Amino acid sequence: MTTQTRLPLWRIPAMWLVIGLPIASIVAGVGLVYISVRAGGADAVTDKVDRMAQIQTTDLGPDQRAQAMKLAAVLRVDTGVVEVIPVDGGFDRHAPLELHLQHPTRAGEDRRLRLPPAGNGWRLGETVDTSHAWKVQLGPVDGAWRLRGRLPKGQRAVHLSPSLRDDDTP
Repeated sequence: MTTQTRLPLWRIPAMWLVIGLPIASIVAGVGLVYISVRAGGADAVTDKVDRMAQIQTTDLGPDQRAQAMKLAAVLRVDTGVVEVIPVDGGFDRHAPLELHLQHPTRAGEDRRLRLPPAGNGWRLGETVDTSHAWKVQLGPVDGAWRLRGRLPKGQRAVHLSPSLRDDDTP
């Protein structure tokens, strides 16, 4: 007569799969949820956007006002200096401007600078990292109009203009 001895469950390799795979999938699922919640939004646009019925809308009023005022400017960044020089349009030369520099991938590195009027435009003693590109937005403190542009990596100046062209219609 043969006697069979039963092995404990933890010594049977198939039981490790039966118990281990569901536990591993739960841990992986919790990890994915944690990563997705921590990552934040995936929007590349920092404007206030309304979403309704699969349609996204944003206020183009500031762009239209900048276009109507025929505003254009040049942003120049150099070691220790950020300067905006008006090219065209009816700028209020006595009011400060707000410059928003948006990092293309890390929102934590975005910068907002308030430029006081100085000389031929607006100037602030500040250093801007040019080792990567920046999305640039310029406007008055109240946000009545805005100019936009992109400062490529290593470049020290960029032309800022309204997002709308003459042939655009809202």
